[in-house]
Amino acid sequence: MGHGQTAARDGGRHAARAACAMLNVPTLWTIFVVNFLALGVIWGYVTRSYPKFAAARFWMASSFVGATGAMTALIRLLVASPLPLLLGAAGVIAASCLAAMGIQRFYDRPVSWRLMTATGGLSLAGVVFFMVGFEHMQLRMLCYTFGQALPLVLALRLLLSPPEGRVSPGARLSGIVILAIIAILVVRTLGNLLGYDFSARAGGQAHAVMVLGLLFLSMTLNFGFLLMAMDRLRNEVADLALLDDLTGVANRRHLLQRLAEECARSERSDAPFSLLLIDIDGFKTINDTHGHAAGDACLRHFTLMAQTRLRPGDMLARTGGDEFCIVLPLSSLREAAAIARRVLDVCRQDAAACTAKDIPIAISIGVAEWDRDVGLHPDRLIANADHALYAAKKNGKNDYAVYDAAPPLAPGASGLAEARRKFA
Repeated sequence: MGHGQTAARDGGRHAARAACAMLNVPTLWTIFVVNFLALGVIWGYVTRSYPKFAAARFWMASSFVGATGAMTALIRLLVASPLPLLLGAAGVIAASCLAAMGIQRFYDRPVSWRLMTATGGLSLAGVVFFMVGFEHMQLRMLCYTFGQALPLVLALRLLLSPPEGRVSPGARLSGIVILAIIAILVVRTLGNLLGYDFSARAGGQAHAVMVLGLLFLSMTLNFGFLLMAMDRLRNEVADLALLDDLTGVANRRHLLQRLAEECARSERSDAPFSLLLIDIDGFKTINDTHGHAAGDACLRHFTLMAQTRLRPGDMLARTGGDEFCIVLPLSSLREAAAIARRVLDVCRQDAAACTAKDIPIAISIGVAEWDRDVGLHPDRLIANADHALYAAKKNGKNDYAVYDAAPPLAPGASGLAEARRKFA
């Protein structure tokens, strides 16, 4: 029984020593190199597949530069020179700067090349001075930590408080990981300044545990970046599915979604909203006479003109061919008629300024307002606006008419014509 207990204790000690041997800094740095090379390959694939996604290029460079720095630092085990350690520190600092610049590009912010270069240069200069010129391990680690942490601190605000106001799950994860990385760096620096040498205590295990923690967090940070990229690309694909390819405004699917939302809102609150249905007069003649390229140019030109006369929150959509719709939230029939006049006026002014080689654009507009009869059925509102559009074309085109479901006020006068005079 005693021999069995002794053997068990010896086996436990051997297992502990084996675990300690495995948990050493060179082994961890080797794992760091392999993982970050893999991440660099992943980001390289993303860069090739989505060349316009500029942030991926910076995150790819960060992964490869960090892996190169770690490989260079490992040479210190074979060469009795401080140069590999300095180059390794330079690689890790540069990787941190590139990761932060990737965050800036992700949020379409200008990359702070000068600031990042100055931060990395000053940090590395401090490391060199306190390693070669004046040996002081604590201050050397302080400079090294400064170069790693400051770029991430500067990028943290964009992750946790982005310009568009919505914090994506990937950005939230990345922000939390950066805070954890900074916390570990601060603890390590304060410990060194207070005289606690992590590399010497407990057989170097405290230092190895910190390196392991930083390795895990660095990997998690890149996964956060990948989640951010996936969220961005998914949103772009969703936007493309709701936009018209030619003009860049909303398409019919997006229009119907928006109308359904506005109908539901008006059904709950009884607040008005209106719809303009627009048709370009003689568009078939433009295509037949000048060609489809000229017709497409007219559609794009009208889109730009109409958008100059809309308010924030109004939505212009192309429903097909030469037909457009404008959704006017919280707008009465009278307010919608005023918007219709503004859109008509800008087209008339543009047509009056056309030269002989230009193609004048004339439009007809039907105006309709949501009411209880429309309810939750956008197609009814579209039908009402279409009735008004037909009346505008029947009255000579290049004009607008409003839909009024009330009966005519005089014998022989249509409700649409009466409404047109009422809002003129």
